[in-house]
Amino acid sequence: MKLTRARRTVAVLATAGLAATTALLAAQASSAAPPDPLALAQTITSTLAQDASIPGTAWASDDAGRIIVSYDDTVIGSKLAALTAVTKQFDSQVTLQKIPGKLTKKVSGGDAIYGGQYRCSLGFNVTDGSSYYFLTAGHCGNIASTWYSDSGHTTSVGTTQGSSFPGNDYALVKYPAGTPQPPGNVDLYNGSFQEISTAGNATVGESVQRSGSTTGVHGGTVTGLNATVNYAEGTVTGLIQTNVCAEGGDSGGALFDGSTALGLTSGGSGNCTSGGTTFFQPVTEALNTYNVDVY
Repeated sequence: MKLTRARRTVAVLATAGLAATTALLAAQASSAAPPDPLALAQTITSTLAQDASIPGTAWASDDAGRIIVSYDDTVIGSKLAALTAVTKQFDSQVTLQKIPGKLTKKVSGGDAIYGGQYRCSLGFNVTDGSSYYFLTAGHCGNIASTWYSDSGHTTSVGTTQGSSFPGNDYALVKYPAGTPQPPGNVDLYNGSFQEISTAGNATVGESVQRSGSTTGVHGGTVTGLNATVNYAEGTVTGLIQTNVCAEGGDSGGALFDGSTALGLTSGGSGNCTSGGTTFFQPVTEALNTYNVDVY
């Protein structure tokens, strides 16, 4: 499936957003009080959203308020020049880094689910107290109304109840009526499972694992929060950035730390041979939106 969104050329960099950032820097420089790194980070990301929303780019802040701006192999020529011109205005507050490959949604997590002509991964089983559902990626929920446990589409596992992408990247799928309680765990692809008992918010530096139907389980650390990713199909904000690898088909799969659910696989660049960067939709936002809980 190919989604499209309007694209604009970054031609004028002296925008209101940049002016606001410059004013904030000047005010902090002239003040005896120490600068507020989080306020500065928020202003910088607002400027990036206005002036640097180029497909193939992403940015996230660390716990000290520094901004890491990433770009993939497609950001070259005038695109790279425009991105560089924006980021260099912020000196050491912004780090520009190249990431390998192309920044994409991971369509092709736990276990495989099939809808339309695509395969995604189940994230976490959830309940509203009376019925059972599972969470997956919103860009997966957008492409199919019915999901199956097999590529031949013979065994239905549910129907899409809600989906949000772009902007967010989560979807809710309801199990068929009469389905026994699904297990509240994550497949570790080694014959064992990780029980999930709660949901939480990721922190920078946290050790995490990801489970997906293409590449199984891989681990790494959280490298940024509140990340913005400019996919070719649209922009998603508020994501968790990690150095965990993922590949096509892992979309929707579970990000977790022990028994704590953290996120749903959104997309990224690279692969599980050479390594990569992967972004995750925070699971707590999806749980709150749909008024469901892990168990």
